Amino acid sequence: MLLYSELAAWWPILSPHEEYAAHAQRCWSLIQAHATRPIRTILELGAGGGHLSHHLARVSQAGMTLTDLSPEMLALSRTLNPGCEHIAGDMRTLRLGRTFDLVLIHDAVMHMNTAPDLRAAIATAHAHCAPGGLAMVLPDWTKETFQPGATLCGGPAAAPELDDATPHAPPGLQARLVEWTWDPDPGDTEFHSHMTYILRAPGEPVRVEHETLRLGLFSRDEWLAMLQAAGFTTRLLPLADEGIGSDLFLGTRPSP
Repeated sequence: MLLYSELAAWWPILSPHEEYAAHAQRCWSLIQAHATRPIRTILELGAGGGHLSHHLARVSQAGMTLTDLSPEMLALSRTLNPGCEHIAGDMRTLRLGRTFDLVLIHDAVMHMNTAPDLRAAIATAHAHCAPGGLAMVLPDWTKETFQPGATLCGGPAAAPELDDATPHAPPGLQARLVEWTWDPDPGDTEFHSHMTYILRAPGEPVRVEHETLRLGLFSRDEWLAMLQAAGFTTRLLPLADEGIGSDLFLGTRPSP
């Protein structure tokens, strides 16, 4: 993917970490409400630039391990989250040989667009979830919630507040992302996301890039069945006020 490799430096502008603060607080409230053991260690699979984890680490005070397939995105996250452990790895095959109180998979799970890939990612979550621990998975869409359409995000690089020591994108950069999603075949397990990036740096001509992503789309029943087959006790939380998708899946790994 261009966005997670060649264009990774533009990620903080297209999706500023400040926009994740309220979502992280909401996630932490749900984690506290449903956890059956104290949450002192968290593993995020597919953490990307670490924007959600940046805020989750603050509200939870937990030790965080962040993994991703993209070295460029991990480099961004290391800058933003120097206190977190960072490991390169594929959520389908990663095995760290240790367990965590919470395993989190945010929207990176959308890249699992076949049932075998999604089962593999869920198996990884189960393998790293301690007995009594919790897995939280937040896909953008399920088949029941999917809505085709176009969205626009991005803007100029934000100017940091005087008391904000968080790393920011270099000033002067401007970027827009136009994303158009549609499902050409409702009978399969994927939809298409057409991504157009409009990028501008000081003194340089406007640059336009495009790529098409094939992202996973599964029903709620399919999600619950795969989580249960992996060994989780499951719960679906439809969150009507949480933005796109709004289906959150929780899995508890039973204690012996």
